[in-house]
Amino acid sequence: MAVPDRRPVLKAMAVSRRSNHAFFLLPLALAAVAGCGLVMDSLRVLLPTPTDELDAICSRQKIRVAMAIEPTQPFVFPAIWTDEGSRVTGLDVELVREITSALSARCGRQGITPVLHLVQFRNLFVELNEGKLDLFVSAVAANVPIPARAGLAYSLPYFPDSGLSGITKQPEIAGRVRDRVGRLPDRLVPSTMMKEALAGLNVAVQEGTTAQLFAEANLAESRLVLCDSLPAAFESQDPPIDVILGKEPVFQYTITRVRRDWQFLASPSGQPFLLAREHYAIVMAEESYGLRRFVNDVLFQLETSGRLAEMRRRWFSERYAYPRRAATEGLPFAVEKMAAQQYQGECRKQPGR
Repeated sequence: MAVPDRRPVLKAMAVSRRSNHAFFLLPLALAAVAGCGLVMDSLRVLLPTPTDELDAICSRQKIRVAMAIEPTQPFVFPAIWTDEGSRVTGLDVELVREITSALSARCGRQGITPVLHLVQFRNLFVELNEGKLDLFVSAVAANVPIPARAGLAYSLPYFPDSGLSGITKQPEIAGRVRDRVGRLPDRLVPSTMMKEALAGLNVAVQEGTTAQLFAEANLAESRLVLCDSLPAAFESQDPPIDVILGKEPVFQYTITRVRRDWQFLASPSGQPFLLAREHYAIVMAEESYGLRRFVNDVLFQLETSGRLAEMRRRWFSERYAYPRRAATEGLPFAVEKMAAQQYQGECRKQPGR
């Protein structure tokens, strides 16, 4: 008797079982997919959505601005006390007002308030990198590479074609430098010439500035003196100061209006020597791309309209009493910083120099 072939039957039963499994697994798969949707929705709620820094400023209605606590007249003047509280003014302060006004227009109905933070210059870049500030403005040179300022970015220059220069209180030192440098086709002095001209002198610089970097790199034969501020350098008696290196526009204002017993290291024609060229810009975190583009647009508009040139003329050429301007157009800041700003600090010889 022949045995019937059961393979077709067994095959049919296997197909049936697979179909049943698929039938029962289908609801589980659908549930799993739905669960994934819930998980993804939860992730969307829990994970922060990246926010453009301009939107963040509009949201909190404040822009956090840092300035050096050491005044660099006329970019930033010493603070004064008014009936409305402490106020600070200067070219950089007016620039902040322009940026704030443009931000207010960009944010619509939400007016933006500038919140000033006065920070010691040598600590300023650390706080900016830590995300505590939105921008920093205090005549910072954008074209000088400094390792300590990694992770930072700069705006377009708002004060171009400036640089480092030197001043002295002693006419014989001014004559010595003039004789050793001689006549140059450009007022930019080669560092080798300045090294020889300033050899053996006490050269003061504000600590943490590009003047210190220049002196350390190029004036090995000078005795370098580190000062907490420019006023400290002017007042230092121990050690006595022969030459101060710093920003030419700051010196230009200071020795023509405040410290008239000092003079530039200058050519026979009276043109101040430049030790290095600098372009002053606004500093932001490197990844603040949106804010940087916005600030650059504001600076471009101020430049093309002539407003920026007018601002520079207003602070460097006009005769004025800065306390009056501070009272009428200055910006407020935390009053506890006022005493710190009035502390000039001290000067000390750099070890090994």
